[in-house]
Amino acid sequence: MGLQQKIEAKEFVILAEMEPPKGADVSRMVKNAQKVKGMVDAFVVPEMSNAVMRMSSLGGAMILKSKGLETVMQLNCRDRNRLALQADLLAANGCGISNVMVVKGEDPGLGDHHQARGVYDLDLPELLAAIDGLQQGRDMAGIELNGAPEFLVGSTVEAGARDKSPELILDDINRLGQAGTRFFITPPLFDLAAIEPVWKRVNREKTTVIPTVLLLKSLGMARYIARNVNHTFIPDTLIERIQGAPDKVRECIEIASETIRTLKKEGFGGVQIATIGWEDKLPEILKRI
Repeated sequence: MGLQQKIEAKEFVILAEMEPPKGADVSRMVKNAQKVKGMVDAFVVPEMSNAVMRMSSLGGAMILKSKGLETVMQLNCRDRNRLALQADLLAANGCGISNVMVVKGEDPGLGDHHQARGVYDLDLPELLAAIDGLQQGRDMAGIELNGAPEFLVGSTVEAGARDKSPELILDDINRLGQAGTRFFITPPLFDLAAIEPVWKRVNREKTTVIPTVLLLKSLGMARYIARNVNHTFIPDTLIERIQGAPDKVRECIEIASETIRTLKKEGFGGVQIATIGWEDKLPEILKRI
């Protein structure tokens, strides 16, 4: 059963983020993905996350697709104009990639090419409208296509953010949902209480919410996120738990696995597991679920 069928059937889906390489050697990416084939429903291929130049999401998704792995390609408003975005969508669908996720993209000044300029020709609602138009058989200029693509479309929502009210988050979900978004991926979630104000108001029959489960790498990483990242809340009890653990890496893996089990029990639509460079830890996390 494919990702779209599982979402439509309200089954718990497991997505794994798989960063493309910063270079042309894709062997590590492919090896890590193949290790969890059959344990993961689809691999989300980020489009230069944190504005760091890497192989494109389209390229990474095509490579994994060629190995028999289902993928979710990201589309980034930051880097391409409407011509290039539509062209990538048609190319992806022509290569058998039918799952896409639209994101705004971080400011280029945060990445490794500080002289890069953001494009932002389209915002998220406009990009979603463009995707809907392509699926109706016309491009943004109104010209008829020779064959219309079909997509399962996802996006992000800041559920659990400390600096945004639940009402505004729900407005975002409803607005993007009406524009064709079928699933929503949240920022990293470490405490169910952080997302509860939104979760208890969401229409679960119409909306699939997929929280991100981030694998912490160290006590220092946990402390940094707790102090500096507004859209992610890490409770003090979790930091103390890592601090007191004799094997901190193993404890972080267990925390990720526990979080996944909790989210499944609470009725969420699935999880996205983000390991940011530690993709080799995915098998251990998944085996503990």
